[in-house]
Parts: sequence; C-alpha cells; structure tokens
Amino acid sequence: MPREIIMKLVHMIYCSAAKTKVQPAELMSLLKTCRENNSQHDITGLLLYREGSFFQILEGDESEVEALYDKISHDQRHMLVSKIICEPISKRDFGRWSMGFAMMDADELSAIPELREFFNADGAFEDLGEGRARTLLAAFNQGLWRAKLEDGVQIHQHA
Repeated sequence: MPREIIMKLVHMIYCSAAKTKVQPAELMSLLKTCRENNSQHDITGLLLYREGSFFQILEGDESEVEALYDKISHDQRHMLVSKIICEPISKRDFGRWSMGFAMMDADELSAIPELREFFNADGAFEDLGEGRARTLLAAFNQGLWRAKLEDGVQIHQHA
C-alpha cells in the first residue's frame, strides 16, 4: 500500500543583497527563471527589489522551500543572504503567483508607519528584522501595492 505523503505548508521570508548592480533586463530574466522553477516545485511567493536589496517570500512544502533557499544562499549573485522567518501556514497568501514581483522605492515603503523611520534612514531589506518583515507582509496582504503585482508581470519603473 502506498504511503501517504503529508505536505507541511510553510512560508519563508528572507533577504539578500546583490553582489553587483542588477540591470532591469537581468531582473526580468531572473524573474522568468524563478517563475518556471517555482511552478515545477509548487512554490508561490513574492519578490521585492530595491536598490540592490532583495526581499522574498516563498510559500510551499517545507522541503521544497528549504531546498530552494539552500540553492539561493549558495548563488554567487547574492551576498548577505539572511532567513528572517520560516514557519507553518494554513494557506498561501500568494497562491496566484509563481512569483509576484515589484521594484519598490523608499517613498512607497515609507508609507507604512511602522517602517517609515527604517526606510527614511536609508535602511535596506537585509536589515529587516522579523517584526518589520511581518509588517511588510501584512501590508501586502491588506492590498497595498497589489495593483503592481497583478499577474506578477507589472513592474514599477523609476522616472
């Protein structure tokens, strides 16, 4: 009799810094690859980018998410890879997106009162702690910036 496989659904939030300046075309290529790979492994989530810093939420089976994080942490394009949160969830928050994506600016991020002083002080995603990461996640769950992420393809371009 086949053994039933029990999936443990988790979300992981991590941040990292790019080792070199990332051009928009590189980001689009990376995003395309992420979406293809994530779809194959039933991973969903969100990727934010701001001035060389990445903030990502991954959702899926714990073993798949951990394997992807391990791969990312060894990717030579990243440095200062830091896991902020990895915990069980009852449902996905980003189930529609193999990887939603947005380039954020400091003004947009400082619109959240709990984060205002952090971003006005030239903070970066890699300096976010668990509390602020949860605040950022909650802002997305409440719909803030969702228009940028519909279908995961719209990207905010800086003027």
